[in-house]
Amino acid sequence: MQLQGKALRVIIYIGESDHYQGKALHMALLHFLKQEGASGATVVRGLAGFGAHSRIHTASIVDLSTDLPIRLEWVDEPALVERLLPQIRQMVDAGLITVDEVNVVQYAPGRRPDPLAQPVQDVMRREVVTVTPDTPAVEIVTLLLQKGYRSLPVVDGDGRIQGIITDGDLLRRAGLQARLDLQPELADADWQRQLADLRDQGGTAVDLMTSPVHTIAAADPLQQAVALMTAHHLKRLPVVDGHGRLAGWISRVDILRAIEYHQPAAETEPERSPTGAPRGATIAELMYRDVPTVTPQATLEEIVLALEQDHRRRAVVVDSERRPLGLITDGDLLRRVPEAARPGLRQRLRGLLGGTVTPPAPFVLPEATATAADLMSAPAITIPVTAVPTAALRLMLQHGIKRLPVVDGDGRLVGLLGRGSLLHALLPPAHAEAA
Repeated sequence: MQLQGKALRVIIYIGESDHYQGKALHMALLHFLKQEGASGATVVRGLAGFGAHSRIHTASIVDLSTDLPIRLEWVDEPALVERLLPQIRQMVDAGLITVDEVNVVQYAPGRRPDPLAQPVQDVMRREVVTVTPDTPAVEIVTLLLQKGYRSLPVVDGDGRIQGIITDGDLLRRAGLQARLDLQPELADADWQRQLADLRDQGGTAVDLMTSPVHTIAAADPLQQAVALMTAHHLKRLPVVDGHGRLAGWISRVDILRAIEYHQPAAETEPERSPTGAPRGATIAELMYRDVPTVTPQATLEEIVLALEQDHRRRAVVVDSERRPLGLITDGDLLRRVPEAARPGLRQRLRGLLGGTVTPPAPFVLPEATATAADLMSAPAITIPVTAVPTAALRLMLQHGIKRLPVVDGDGRLVGLLGRGSLLHALLPPAHAEAA
């Protein structure tokens, strides 16, 4: 099971004598969490303490209490915590429950000599929010925004996958003005107008979803998921059980995190494949070289023209020596350009936001005083072209970024490296050539 990055920690303080349906409460809570697929929980018995009833409980020899403090700690995905917490509150009649955000650095059963041979179910995320074919489109968009998801599987009454709804589907078929992660940057009136349009259209998940959907079986090896993602340029895959029902979800970053965990810690060791054999792929072979660039003085019009040259929706800001200073994405523009330029900017970027490059619109954006230096995200996190791909992977995961500018020995830009290229490098030569 994959658990890394932002998670929630639930701490429950109860008494040793507390019970639920004839069973010790802490054991009842453990059994409930295990039954519901929680990542794991720990129970600790305290030496002394007091709670809501103001009675002091101790474990001293003089006064051995039969109601010592109990602390149960559980860390898991926010979606699972949100689903299970109401039942936990019902089970805990008297006690204290706290929830706080934590950053999970590592959660794994142990390193393996061939991580790509492990079954998908060992890496997949089990807690998946789904919608049905008749779910109204306006509810789907609202759900995606509230939960921060970028896609949703559509399942029938038996839990079998019928389709998938992604950012691109909503842009192409629901008429959204921007990707989901950029919707909060829109004016409230724009957002309300989009919701009203969706209600008037009266569409459902069937009208928005992509179907049929590529899936992977929970028992299949992880390498098969990598091959499928690479061959079809997919960022995520629904995982199905032996009966074809949705069992989980696996994304490109889930796989990369799993691979990074199994790699040697020393950056000086030779780059090796997950099977232990020397790997020939270098960053120079994995990167792409046709990188759109702009100068720090570039105008908004010049930046948009650079973005329109490439479907990856980003340009690197370089100095006169081609040293990277920062990156500019469509999101940076929609967040930082002056309000007056945003309507025209959204129209110019519409094709890029949908994932396809379209010819520039016939009109020119209004002049704005902001330049690339004002709009870029800086500093640029770079990787030397001589580094091993594992170093690039760790850097991406550490900073939560999707692409790294690649520089030569003098710090000059020579290419850009993405997650998809790193995933492609995991495949054996035969699979890689086929993809």
